[in-house]
Amino acid sequence: MSTRLDLSKLSLMDALDLASFIEEEAYQRYKMFAAQLGRTGGYDAGSFFATMADNEAKHGTELHARRKAMFGDTPAKLTLDDLFDVEAPEMGAIRRGMSTVRAFELGLEAEKKAYDFYDGALPGITDPEVRKLFTELRDEETEHVEMLREAMAKLPPSAHEDVDFDLDEAPSL
Repeated sequence: MSTRLDLSKLSLMDALDLASFIEEEAYQRYKMFAAQLGRTGGYDAGSFFATMADNEAKHGTELHARRKAMFGDTPAKLTLDDLFDVEAPEMGAIRRGMSTVRAFELGLEAEKKAYDFYDGALPGITDPEVRKLFTELRDEETEHVEMLREAMAKLPPSAHEDVDFDLDEAPSL
């Protein structure tokens, strides 16, 4: 497991905070893919990744509301450092000009990592509410994997080609 947390001692508040961080990281990644790829190789990857970003933002908003309802404004004990690489692609994996297929592969790898994180954490979690939350989140990751696989199956052959960027016209990353 890539976090420094003892997941067996994770409180429900900490679990909600950690899950919110995971959703935020995924939102930022998909937003970047949407801006970077746009309509390339005959396929509107930008729209697909914008939809994925919206899904992650929705999950994050739901988690935040749930946390606020249960714990008010109690400060979080966790930080982004606590989720290092739970769902994020490996450092350096994302690069300007990568092909649409490579972006989809990175998204798929990240969603599988998140599934593995939640699934692997479950045996060590004793709090029933945290177990329930992590089970829900794990199952959502399965849905994300399927969405990515279905979209990948529709990609045209040109989606395998890296994209040339004019730095003057490329979106800011």
